[in-house]
Amino acid sequence: MATPLTDERPTLLLVPPPAKTAVFKDESATRKPAASVRSITQTTNRIAHLALLPHTLRGYRQLGRRWLTRFHDDYPQMIASTDTAIREAAGDVTLEARLKDRRSELRAEYRRHRLTFTGKTAGVASAVAGGVTFGAATGSLWLDLIAGIGAMGLGAFHGRDRSEPTVETALGLPAEDTVRTHGAVTLTDLPEGARPFPIRRAETPEQAAVCVLLAMVAENVPVVEVWDMERQPWGWQCKVRVGESTPEAIIAKAGGLETRFDLPTNGVRPQPMVERRACAILRLVEGNPFATAPGLPYRAPLSMSITDRFRIGTSVGGDPLEICLAGVMGLWVAASGGGKTGILQSLAEGTTACYDNITIDIDPFGDGLEDLGDCVRLTARTDEQIEATLLFFLVMAKARARLRKKLGMGRKWVASREHPAVTIFFDEFPKATELAKTLAIALMLVGRKELIQVEFASQGATTAYLQQNIAQMIALKAVGPCKVGDTRAVFGDDAVREGWLSHKLSPATDTDPKDAGHIFIQGVPGRGDEPIEYAIHEAPSETLRKLAAERKAAGLLEPDQHSLRAMADVDLPDVGMPLPRLLTWEQLLRLCDADPGERVTADGEARTLIEDAVAVMEKARVDRMKTEALLLALRDFDEAYLEWTVDELKAALKPSVGSPETLGRIGDEQNPRGYKLAKLTNLL
Repeated sequence: MATPLTDERPTLLLVPPPAKTAVFKDESATRKPAASVRSITQTTNRIAHLALLPHTLRGYRQLGRRWLTRFHDDYPQMIASTDTAIREAAGDVTLEARLKDRRSELRAEYRRHRLTFTGKTAGVASAVAGGVTFGAATGSLWLDLIAGIGAMGLGAFHGRDRSEPTVETALGLPAEDTVRTHGAVTLTDLPEGARPFPIRRAETPEQAAVCVLLAMVAENVPVVEVWDMERQPWGWQCKVRVGESTPEAIIAKAGGLETRFDLPTNGVRPQPMVERRACAILRLVEGNPFATAPGLPYRAPLSMSITDRFRIGTSVGGDPLEICLAGVMGLWVAASGGGKTGILQSLAEGTTACYDNITIDIDPFGDGLEDLGDCVRLTARTDEQIEATLLFFLVMAKARARLRKKLGMGRKWVASREHPAVTIFFDEFPKATELAKTLAIALMLVGRKELIQVEFASQGATTAYLQQNIAQMIALKAVGPCKVGDTRAVFGDDAVREGWLSHKLSPATDTDPKDAGHIFIQGVPGRGDEPIEYAIHEAPSETLRKLAAERKAAGLLEPDQHSLRAMADVDLPDVGMPLPRLLTWEQLLRLCDADPGERVTADGEARTLIEDAVAVMEKARVDRMKTEALLLALRDFDEAYLEWTVDELKAALKPSVGSPETLGRIGDEQNPRGYKLAKLTNLL
């Protein structure tokens, strides 16, 4: 009996089962015509590629394009650009006539060029045709073969693929479409044999971009791309990218580039871009880039806070320079003729318009804030005045540090009408006494949180001027026309290579303002540190004097009583030198010949009335009140005043406070009379 096979063992068959056999119905024995044509085409293409026929055709096409380019030589484009300029110059007869003459010259040059180039082409064609004719006439097969191979080789050589693989191709990444902005030019776009030319000859963004790139190549600057070329009222502005190193190469070659572009000294102004290390904004300046900058805006008395930003200047690109000095120590450097006084006055014009700031002017040598002197609360000029002033506010800063928590202010002093900040402008800092310098530096270290800020000003920034390297310790620093050592002392050893070029600015002379008032600035709150040139808005002296008188009439602030009282409990700082006697605020005002504000200490019933008046003003959060409004507020505050009249209130306050004074504009009233909170508080 046979043993049955298991299911796991396969059945051995010589013929595959029908289901696994491919079945083709009605299949023709010969190849289809379409397949034959495709096969012949592929074979022909392979043979053509082996014989370099595509390269040869591409090469002669390339030679033809090159011939046309040289034949036209950009003349049609220049003539078309001139036509456009003529249309745009409609109304300017002189310019239009000059452009028409230029167009006639271009057309004449174009005709001569075409005639000359056609003659050269005919000569070369005749020589080639003669050689071919000679070969055909002699009937030499070898000459014909050599000529054919030579012609094919010439075309194949010029038609070879000379492109390099891109980064995307090499890495296997998909290529992204790039959008080239107007005036974009790369090295491959430069016309063959082109030479640098003055920038004033450029009439379109494309021509200006070519001009920039040609000059860079001629000066061996590794710039590979120029884009965003824009015409400005003062010249041209664009962006450039270097292929190696950094844009510092442009700064190093600035002098040579100015010659290539035919620009004035300091006409090439590169600004490296912080967000793109290989790129820079390049400005080619032919005129004054700040000619269209707006003037100083009007700021009414007591119209802003020390914590607000206010505009003091404009950048070379037209952007506003807005600054906030609350808790900001500053260093302002400019050589003689650099516009330092105008810079400080622009800053003080903002601080004296604040309702919560006291402006102090210190200058051991000059006139300080000069035209704004009337609205400055205290001016110190002698060594005794300067030392006493600095010691007073250093002790106040120490007192405020202990007072903040009691007043619920937190970690920083909060400026208000009742608790104003203090801004000290210290001009000619190097000429102060050693004690004054020591006190000022000590105040710089501790005054920020207490909103007692110092703005130092000096003609230099090196240790030869400042004796200490305080430039690296101060957050806000600006430099105008100066020496290169000052630029490095303020902005760092690599400042020049990074684009901080304040030493290239020129100070004013008696007859030419030049770059006075122009600065490079670093540490502006809310603004990135970029090497940009700014021009400070300087107002005429007459305008500043009017503003000062207007602000003085509106009333000057006094230090808050909380800080003054807290100073009595503070020890004098140890600065390693003998200190003068600490004066009271009234004594300091008398020492500096400042208006004491008719201070008379009130007592008895007059003191009670003044305390109540101060209480109602602080409750209403105002710094002044009309006499009638003050009486109404006192009636709501205490029933004892219900039967009082306006005349009785004036009579009660006159012995201590004096008669009502003008208050400035309140609501719809231009200049009503009444009482100021600062004056009343000063009597308590």
